[in-house]
Amino acid sequence: MQSIKSNALEPTRLELAALNPAQRVARLLPVYGLPILTVVLILVFSLLLPRTFPTMLNLRSILGDKSVIALLSLAAMIPMMAGRIDLTVGYGIVLWHIVAIALQTQLGLDWGVAVVIVLLLGCALGLVNGLLVEIARIDSFIATLGTGTVLYAIALWYTEGRQVIGVLPNGFLALYTLQVFGIPIAAFYVLAIGLMLWIAAEFLPVGRCLYAIGANPRAAELNGIPTRRYVIGAFVASGLLGALAGVVLAAKLRIGQASVGLEFLLPALVGAFLGSTTIKPGRVNVWGTLIGVAILAVGISGIQQLGGAFYVEPLFNGLTLLLAIGLAGYAQRKRGLARRRRPEGTDATTTTGAATAAGQPSEPGRI
Repeated sequence: MQSIKSNALEPTRLELAALNPAQRVARLLPVYGLPILTVVLILVFSLLLPRTFPTMLNLRSILGDKSVIALLSLAAMIPMMAGRIDLTVGYGIVLWHIVAIALQTQLGLDWGVAVVIVLLLGCALGLVNGLLVEIARIDSFIATLGTGTVLYAIALWYTEGRQVIGVLPNGFLALYTLQVFGIPIAAFYVLAIGLMLWIAAEFLPVGRCLYAIGANPRAAELNGIPTRRYVIGAFVASGLLGALAGVVLAAKLRIGQASVGLEFLLPALVGAFLGSTTIKPGRVNVWGTLIGVAILAVGISGIQQLGGAFYVEPLFNGLTLLLAIGLAGYAQRKRGLARRRRPEGTDATTTTGAATAAGQPSEPGRI
């Protein structure tokens, strides 16, 4: 069952060639407007806060603090490619960072073994979510909300409202504290995973198949794409990245508590939704997602340094989410209007077009 629908809106070369320079700028503005706004915000805050904002210390702070949110946004993006949504990216991290610490401090496991166990548990969670959505046919929003709430309850039961503390090995702490060329290593996790997801989404059949499923599941099935397999795989990948984010958070906080983690859900979803409004408007994409996280990080950092109150961050995240959804809806309406204006026969909405977009053969039944 679908929770969201994906439609790419980036202009084609032929479309741009038919426009004059002013029209071309207007057509490209929705595509690159968010990166431009991010640069503008950086310049504005740098002028207003020349002693604190444009500094290496602030850059390291932003990259380190927002790396967890960036990982969760990339995790949420994967099911969104197939038109599904995964709320457990925010709930799961509550349990995963507790488990990562408890396995070492209370069970005495080696930190490498603890990390592997957490990652495997994340994959298991993704598998459960995928089965609930594709086999039990429960809407992904409801299914992941249910499993996420169960995970949160388990975290509360295990901790009994107390902190999980203990001595953690330096090797585990280095997963967050280590710096490479003065940049927190967590930022390189995000970059490496972003590159892998970008290659998979843009150049490999798996990405084209997920986009085809998100755009038109029925057409994807008719053209031989095993939709269940891909959707379940998307949830497993999302669970894996969510567990990795939990490990990074555990190395950052050094303590486990059930009250930490849920605050990451909203900004993670905001980043993913914002990603569907830029670079490839109307379709979630890796670089758009990272830009969405970046504009949240820059905006909140600048506002807080200007003296913003403690409630500024959730307020900014909530308003930005509404803006992202509004822009995505506007972009889809524009696409619908453009389709109605096209001459008959030029709109590639047939199953053959869906197969081509997915990199699949057009004969039904072939994989």
